[in-house]
Amino acid sequence: MAELHSYTIELNAGQIQKLKSVLGTHGYSFKNLPYAHFAASKGKTQVAAYISGKCVVQGKGTGDFVEFILEPEVTGAPKLGYEKILNPTMFEGHIGVDESGKGDFFGPLVVAGVYASDRHVEMFQEIGVKDSKSFASDKRIGEVAEAIEKTGCALEVIPVSPETYNKLQKKMRSVNEVLGWGHAKVIENLLEKNPSCKRAVCDQFARTEHTIRRYLGERGKSICLEQRHKAESDLVVAAASIIARDRFVKALKKIGSHFSTKIPLGASAQVKALAASLIKSHGKDEVSKYVKTHFKTWAEITGEHLPFEE
Repeated sequence: MAELHSYTIELNAGQIQKLKSVLGTHGYSFKNLPYAHFAASKGKTQVAAYISGKCVVQGKGTGDFVEFILEPEVTGAPKLGYEKILNPTMFEGHIGVDESGKGDFFGPLVVAGVYASDRHVEMFQEIGVKDSKSFASDKRIGEVAEAIEKTGCALEVIPVSPETYNKLQKKMRSVNEVLGWGHAKVIENLLEKNPSCKRAVCDQFARTEHTIRRYLGERGKSICLEQRHKAESDLVVAAASIIARDRFVKALKKIGSHFSTKIPLGASAQVKALAASLIKSHGKDEVSKYVKTHFKTWAEITGEHLPFEE
């Protein structure tokens, strides 16, 4: 197994307390960290136990820490190196799909898909693929996205520009329908390149799989479509999430260059204030090309009435 530099696991309250005690026993130095119970380090190995229950181990020595300290002394469940035994379906060739930009007022909706064989999944492990939300910086996401592309896995990316997104959203009257259309298109395109694929995995954003299936062609309708919560635990879906996030971040930077300002993520008060300022300086029609106009943010800034509740 290649040297591991990052590892994430969910711990319960009891395990977090036990971890703190074990770290003290092993000579780790503690420090405060925002949104965390504690953080600790020893040499080049860093451990952070977050309030959410997530424990992140990083740096040189991560593999040894997980194998010889975390698993035997805290969780009591050896998993590292046994992924193929514990989750064999993840190593079977399949498609993973995810999106980025759904909750961001500025920028496109990016839907990305990856088709990976068992060897590709092993390579994803080696380069540290995980849910894109687990990365601390866009720079690191970009580095891992580049590494994913170099594995030779099949990629499919559909960037839905704000103008196209707004038209689709008005026509379909639901963000989930737009997502269903995008996911289906990505799956169909990947199946065209890999017709032997029998399964696709994605996050469960709608109540039933029919939100995606209704947009699939004949080839897509014959595969097993698996939708589940926290689908990013599947490394192929995680790889898709990284590709989607990287493309979204790059698109947002281009918008920032166009307006000569940095575009913040999300739909916060800061985003609202920036959009209002840009409308004053560039006009509503120009700004509307770069935002999702069905957001309540747009109605609050412009006074336009939303045609229906989102």
